[in-house]
Amino acid sequence: MQIIGILGFVVALLVSVMIHEFGHYLTAKRYGMKVSEFFLGFGTRIWSTKRGETEFGLKAIPAGGYCKIEGMTPGDVMPEGEESRAFYTAKSSQKLIVLGAGSFLHFVLGYILLFVLFAGIGTNQLLPTINEVVKGSAAQSAGILAGDEVLAINGKQVQNWYSDVQIIRNSNGAPLTLLIKRGGEELTITASAKLETIEGSERYVLGIINDVGLKRSDLGTSFKNSAIVTKDFLVQSVKSLINLPSKIPALWGQTVSGETRDPNGLVGVVGVARVSGQAVGSDALTAAERLSTFILIIASLNIFVGLFNLLPILPLDGGHMAVAIADELRAFIARLRGRARPAAIDVTLLTPVTMVVFVILAALTVLLLIADIVNPVILNL
Repeated sequence: MQIIGILGFVVALLVSVMIHEFGHYLTAKRYGMKVSEFFLGFGTRIWSTKRGETEFGLKAIPAGGYCKIEGMTPGDVMPEGEESRAFYTAKSSQKLIVLGAGSFLHFVLGYILLFVLFAGIGTNQLLPTINEVVKGSAAQSAGILAGDEVLAINGKQVQNWYSDVQIIRNSNGAPLTLLIKRGGEELTITASAKLETIEGSERYVLGIINDVGLKRSDLGTSFKNSAIVTKDFLVQSVKSLINLPSKIPALWGQTVSGETRDPNGLVGVVGVARVSGQAVGSDALTAAERLSTFILIIASLNIFVGLFNLLPILPLDGGHMAVAIADELRAFIARLRGRARPAAIDVTLLTPVTMVVFVILAALTVLLLIADIVNPVILNL
């Protein structure tokens, strides 16, 4: 099963890359830019077909993909009569939309996956079904049994045990009327919660332990929860990027000295693929729980990659967006001084900076690859 999880991750990653590039393609075409190539993979061309002016196809190395928009720099030669379709001649607002479209679709894909998780598969929640009744508890005295399902508390239908249980917490020991489903019949049982100290705090409890299982949410709740989790993933991704430099020394030690890998530390693509394989192949999880865990991994990965790609450093899309914003700031200053709009910044002049960033990212990628192979992250599933 682990190999299925790894292959599933690879396919999901390639689909995510294709969707990212499709965002660039759609917006570039929308603004009349010339898109000559749209390929999944790099290296030797395996297959391609031409649709209009764009060649679509597959290449030998499945390590990403690209959408080639002509005229990315002023030095690029455009076909005669199509000079106005060059990327660098577009308005700054159009450049920003085209460059940001890939990351935007990563966020959209992450949100959609989370929505599918909440509405279609379900998430682990406390269920109203009773798994165990504590000996000597109020529940045992009232005749509540393991296997009973609590349908309502004081006439309020139980929809979400996590929130509806507050009726018990706030009862102050007053009698509670419970509608119980036992087998094929419904029973009404009265019980009074007892004040007990649990994990250092006092609360009123009946003495029941609920089942935990997957539960689907309604559409409205799924829309809301997907947005909340997407926001949480974004916040965590920002924190991870801020803390990234400080975690490199620990990663070096875990790679060279064989120290135990931190599950919350840096993990590369190979590591995430391995974790996906562990989740899908875990015997401790049901089939639905494996699928939900896999979807959660892919959703979080898309949101992180989307945010990472917006970092204002070349050669990332965010670096090109920073250049476009700088162009607009220079034009604004020129207008204030009554001067003509300056020529667009030629990103080729920033090649030395781009190469430094590329070398740093490549070195980190190699370090992560080695760490993921020789000292992988192991999940306790």
